[in-house]
Amino acid sequence: MKSMYRRGFLMSLAGGAGAGALLAAAKVTKVGGAAKVRVVQFDANGNRVGVAEMDKVVKTDAEWRKQLNALQFDVTRKEGTEQAGTGKYAYNHADGLYHCICCDTVLFDSKTKFESGTGWPSFYQPIAKENVVEQTDHSFGMDRTKCSCVRCDAHLGHVFDDGPRPTGLRYCMNSASLNFVPRGKTAS
Repeated sequence: MKSMYRRGFLMSLAGGAGAGALLAAAKVTKVGGAAKVRVVQFDANGNRVGVAEMDKVVKTDAEWRKQLNALQFDVTRKEGTEQAGTGKYAYNHADGLYHCICCDTVLFDSKTKFESGTGWPSFYQPIAKENVVEQTDHSFGMDRTKCSCVRCDAHLGHVFDDGPRPTGLRYCMNSASLNFVPRGKTAS
């Protein structure tokens, strides 16, 4: 697979529905003018502790640029893709949880990570389906399903139907969109 960086304008060229569709897909509610989403919460060991209604994280590009490095911004805010094999988690085998780099929502458990041979961290399922938004992506003449964080709309990667059992899915994620936290530790 040829590696490349995709810029945000490609979403409009590809006929992407944009943030409005992501908000609709995530079942966002408005409470007193503020958008709210339901996020499944986990403790530091990956045990489900409940569901919380939380404020949707909305920031300007300038605010995201202050929080993220250039690659993290390109991947999460402009739907870029890091080069295969270059991400810090592509070959990580440590036990722990993968959080959203933008808002710290828990997205994946290392127990579902597998070596896909693609050069990107791959998982056969998210830790909670509710924490990941999936949306059809027709960019570059391909039919794919893109994945985003439910709380902040950070682009994570894509999901394909060529993964292992038990789901048969491959959530092919960008390391730049994730923060790995060892099991039992809290994110800093």
